[in-house]
Amino acid sequence: MSALNSSPLNSLSDAQGIHYHRPSEHSRLCTEADSALLDENNPRIRRDIIRIIAQYLDSQGLTSTKVTLYDEANVKQQRENNYISDVVRLRAAVLDGEWGEVDRICSSAYLKDKKHILYSVYKQQYLELIDDNEPQKAFTTLNKHLKPLEAQQSVHGEFRDLCYLLTTKSIQDAPAFRNWDGIASARERLAEYLQSILEFEIVGRESEHQHLRPNRLVTLLRQAVAYQIESCQYHSEAVPLVPSLLTDYAPVVVPNAEQASFVGHLGNVKCTAYVGPYAQLLASGSSDNTVRIWDTDSAECLATLRGHTSRIWDICVDRAGATLLSASGDGTVKVWDIRDLHKPQCLHTITSDDGGDIYSVSLNPLESHIIMAGYDRKIRLYDRVTGRVVQTFHGHDLSVAQAVANPLGNLIISGSKDQTIRFWDMMSGSCVKSLRSHLGEVTSVATSGSGMLLLSSSKDNSNRLWDLRSLKRLCRYKGHQNTSKNFIRSGFVGDSLVVGGSEDGMVYLWDRESTNIVQRLDGHQGIVYDAKWNPKRGILCSASDDWTLKTWWFNPQATTNNIEL
Repeated sequence: MSALNSSPLNSLSDAQGIHYHRPSEHSRLCTEADSALLDENNPRIRRDIIRIIAQYLDSQGLTSTKVTLYDEANVKQQRENNYISDVVRLRAAVLDGEWGEVDRICSSAYLKDKKHILYSVYKQQYLELIDDNEPQKAFTTLNKHLKPLEAQQSVHGEFRDLCYLLTTKSIQDAPAFRNWDGIASARERLAEYLQSILEFEIVGRESEHQHLRPNRLVTLLRQAVAYQIESCQYHSEAVPLVPSLLTDYAPVVVPNAEQASFVGHLGNVKCTAYVGPYAQLLASGSSDNTVRIWDTDSAECLATLRGHTSRIWDICVDRAGATLLSASGDGTVKVWDIRDLHKPQCLHTITSDDGGDIYSVSLNPLESHIIMAGYDRKIRLYDRVTGRVVQTFHGHDLSVAQAVANPLGNLIISGSKDQTIRFWDMMSGSCVKSLRSHLGEVTSVATSGSGMLLLSSSKDNSNRLWDLRSLKRLCRYKGHQNTSKNFIRSGFVGDSLVVGGSEDGMVYLWDRESTNIVQRLDGHQGIVYDAKWNPKRGILCSASDDWTLKTWWFNPQATTNNIEL
């Protein structure tokens, strides 16, 4: 393995004393930030958020904006006050047996979980009519009020027993109401249920009178950033300065050592993808016609997806890690459910019109549509809900190597063997711009996380960086080999680096701005087709012609050799 110690990025890794947290150690240190920690729909939490935002606006002198926020929030507050008033009135009417008042309140009031409340109230009214031996009125209540709310029954079979009561001598004759102990007790139980709703709402208001500490929003943001830093795989001795809140913090590190080798494919490995939000798994597609899923830490193969009859050119995994898409030389894209790795399932197969190779598959930002492209020179947009192609993009003169959506989701960007990069309007299907700068086939296109930069690879031995706003070429990355093989791809490593494969069997990393090579990772015994970075894990994964995947990391103890370029 070779490295460039003169690189400012490489020096940063060494100088700051970066050390690595093993995944097992990391799991003990940090609680995963999931929805179980905070219910954003809780009324109290929503009110707290409004107060915190208002405090920050006030501290920044944005008084009019704060007033507008409170005005809009108070409309909802008034609605909630009316709700509490309605429940109080309803509770009193139930206790007094004022069923006419109950009907008026239920028909006009704003009630949360209204159907369940109405079912409980009308059930009480119905049972009292049965108890008072008024079957005709009870029958009317059953048909008019309870039948439309049958789905709200407390236990299975309760509505059936309500109907049965019309033919019995006593309420206790029905199995669901054997514990009936009279009208007064039943009214008390219903009143207690309505009181519990009131208490939930009123307790939620306590936070409005709680003291709000100064600079609460900034304090919470600092805590969130501290959590991001602590949850990183790499830690530095120096306290980092976080430049932006728009993306999670990730330290700048340059991988310098092989971490693991994944062995099991029976042909070259064309592509790789991380599975799940924390990349506990890796997926790979191979010329042995299979997709394999691996444990990222142990390099153990956990599942093999079989069904394609030709090589796998590309794979894509949704953000949740539940669905995998595979594009194959057999002219199909298969959609796999990989939630249970003991029994992964092919949900359905999407077939191209002419049966030619499909080289590229990806998802739009909303993950509602699949973008497919390949040998037939077309790009197709497939709606996952309706199960059909809703847009086809024509215009390339030769096969399309890769097609992806921009982060906004309004454009598709494609690279083709006709040496062009095209931009397509996703709604109309028309080509809005075409770039011809490469001197060879375009083998890949990728957008940066910010959505402002585009990286393209070509068989002219170069990767090129473009400004997506002006569509001007910013720079070119050289030193690797990409002249003949399908398909050598490149991508971004955070905001500072660019990574790509090469026909010489090395993984190349460039400084994004200076275009200098900052690292060559030497370990594969054949062409490197694909290389992808994962900021959560702090690792790079490469796919090679030598039938293996490899992961790479920054090892503070690794020694590097100076090389001359």
